[in-house]
Amino acid sequence: MERFQDQTAIITGGAQGLGLGIAERMGSEGARIALVDRNEKQLGVAQQTLESKGVTALAITADITDREAVERAVEAAVARFGGVEVLVTAAGITGQTHQKPHEVEPEDFDRVMNTNLRGMFLCIRAVLPHMLKADYGRIVNIASIAGKEGNAGMLAYSASKAAVIGLTKSIGKDYARTGITCNAIAPALVRTAMTDAFSPEEFKNLIERIPMGRTGEIAEIAAVVAFAASREAAFTTGFVFDASGGRALY
Repeated sequence: MERFQDQTAIITGGAQGLGLGIAERMGSEGARIALVDRNEKQLGVAQQTLESKGVTALAITADITDREAVERAVEAAVARFGGVEVLVTAAGITGQTHQKPHEVEPEDFDRVMNTNLRGMFLCIRAVLPHMLKADYGRIVNIASIAGKEGNAGMLAYSASKAAVIGLTKSIGKDYARTGITCNAIAPALVRTAMTDAFSPEEFKNLIERIPMGRTGEIAEIAAVVAFAASREAAFTTGFVFDASGGRALY
């Protein structure tokens, strides 16, 4: 099934992990993929991975916290592919973990919020004029169960992902009468390079809070993203999809 035939998807954090997994899933369904990441070397490898699977891909090196860099990245994707139908904001960092709030460095808090929230906003802001012109668009933000419930020892990350949920709901309402939707996915623990920052104790505690008793798989999250990014999800906006193995309480 090629739900994304003749569509372009910009995926931030696309050099590895969840972002690359989402790119592979959407590319397998016909999307042209613009990968955006600050890791130039890994980005090149990701592009080759996609192209080896027959996916049309463009690698764009950019820091999503830099407004001008984000705007140049979006324009590069539009210039190459003629437009942008889908934005998936998968770029994010955990920051320092296993800390009590009084131990959190303000500089680290700012770094996490700048990447996870402001960077996401900059990307969305840059694609919206193109989507408005086409009267169509799908924005899918990667939030987290931590944004719903909060994770001990992860103040900055939890706060940033809660803000992502609020941002998603606000944007969803603002564009509800256009052809643009904005939704979020809230995964529980998914084994990626990001989770390598967790201590063994933190990792064990997080697993124990998931009723299924395991991490999520990248492919499982990518499947939910693909639905939210498709035309099929036309009557859903400002919503947070659960992908938490039963952990989510609401």
